[in-house]
Amino acid sequence: MTTVDDHAQTATIRSLIPDWPADFAQRYRDLGLWEGKTFSTRLDEWADLYGESTAVVDGDRRFTYRDLATRATRLAHGLRNIGVGRGDAVLLQLPNSAEFVIGWFALQRLGAVPVHTQPGHRHLEVSYLAGATRAVAYITTDEFARFDHRALASQVADEVESMTSVIIAGDLGDHAADDRFHTFDSLYVNDDRGLGDDRGLGDDRGLNDDGGLNDGGLGDPADPSDIALLLLSGGTTGMPKLIGRTHDDYAYNSRVAGDRSRLDADSVYLAILPIAFNYTWNCPGILSTFRVGGTVVLAPNQDPAVCFELIEREKVTMTAINPQLAPMWLDEREFTENDLSSLKIIEIGSARLADYEARRIIDEFDATLQQILGMSEGLFCATHLDDDPELLATTQGVPVSEYDEIRVIDAEGVVVPNGEIGELTVRGPYTLRGYFDAPEQTAKAITADGFYCTGDLVRRLDSGHLIVSGRIKDQINRGGEKIAATEVEGALLEHPDIRALAILGEPDETLGERSVAFVVIDDGAPELTRRDLQTFTESVGLSAYKAPDVVRIIDEMPLTPLGKMDKNALRAHLG
Repeated sequence: MTTVDDHAQTATIRSLIPDWPADFAQRYRDLGLWEGKTFSTRLDEWADLYGESTAVVDGDRRFTYRDLATRATRLAHGLRNIGVGRGDAVLLQLPNSAEFVIGWFALQRLGAVPVHTQPGHRHLEVSYLAGATRAVAYITTDEFARFDHRALASQVADEVESMTSVIIAGDLGDHAADDRFHTFDSLYVNDDRGLGDDRGLGDDRGLNDDGGLNDGGLGDPADPSDIALLLLSGGTTGMPKLIGRTHDDYAYNSRVAGDRSRLDADSVYLAILPIAFNYTWNCPGILSTFRVGGTVVLAPNQDPAVCFELIEREKVTMTAINPQLAPMWLDEREFTENDLSSLKIIEIGSARLADYEARRIIDEFDATLQQILGMSEGLFCATHLDDDPELLATTQGVPVSEYDEIRVIDAEGVVVPNGEIGELTVRGPYTLRGYFDAPEQTAKAITADGFYCTGDLVRRLDSGHLIVSGRIKDQINRGGEKIAATEVEGALLEHPDIRALAILGEPDETLGERSVAFVVIDDGAPELTRRDLQTFTESVGLSAYKAPDVVRIIDEMPLTPLGKMDKNALRAHLG
């Protein structure tokens, strides 16, 4: 059984996360960046402002803003009845579904803290997250992608002392007799005022009647400076670090990200990537769409054919994908008969998009490409919709807030001139000042004057646009020559027979490190050799020493639960 020490038992989530210095916090409030509202309050405001407008489309279910507010309240009462309260961590591991949205806001009603857990996480990650946060409950699904999450939840609940409840969006299966298990729908507490036609909940059978929601009330127990959610770092080594985001800073992040994409009440956002991903949830994503009264459409999976059908059916105006999906979208675009004319913005981020694929997106879709550079730790950059095509194709944007303080520094911490490569560091009103319960990691990541060291290598143009050159850990020191893996990957991805590719460094007695290319080739294409890649590398203008020393053909590229290339998995195959 997982237990926690005395310090962890008495500490709160908020007390284990470094705060902004008081003078910075006051400045952000005085400037109107932090508006002093919780997400529970915002949900009520949205229900008043947008009422019967459609907020969420999930398959054949449609939910208005009033639906969301009422359902969140009803579920919050049910969660309170099983012991969830202010400051409690609750694992939230659901696929893209209305239940994620309702569950998230129900936790906000209570002042509880959702821990965004990806559908692809398994026992190692989930048990770690539950133990580290002292989670009291676990909201998950029954089965997804041929995996039984109920069995995982039972195992974690057995091991983690703090966890007393498991909530399943679906059927309990073999766990119906386990008194720790509850169905999502059974926790809804009926409101005497009713829900009108109760769209989306069928005939409402199985819902508890607790004598009406006004009995006892929930109020708004959270404070705007409280932690609204815990996000996970996007790293590929070890267990993810936990990132606490406050109601104030996360709402500001949402506002400026949505403004950069010019979201309004007519916006229809298609959520394709996992809903728990910060990119999908808030950058600008779902919360930014709710802020302006738009509609969120939830894609059941990432199949481009399914997504194109939804774009036509729901008149989607904006969506966000990652570079791994870009070639699939381009392939599907060539053959689709779906009407995609409503689509105005295709946002691509979470990793560097190859320039040539960016140009293809610009040329082959009647929509604006918006490249982004973002991180769960805070900073969000995006290209402007009216940037010239070259900036759209080759840069990852500019910070969305004028109060994002950017420094690009060398290994000694000295700011480098524009145009030179250095590490991106940032301080601002929505970038963390430290990780959850991780003082050593915080000390490494945050400078004495509060700048977060991202680990991203970038070049900043005079216009302020950033170009990602790689990660510090992705630099390969080959005989004294520094090779940025991202640069070589971007060049080689232009090869017509390469579907996916990753460059890693491997110890070498002569060179110190040599570069290894893990390559996924198109079906039917001939295997590529080192000489093939060397010739191609030179043909696109890269120095000969940057060509991979070793080529290893693999069937598919491993991905992390966040959908990013999993270089840690590939490192297991290195010498």
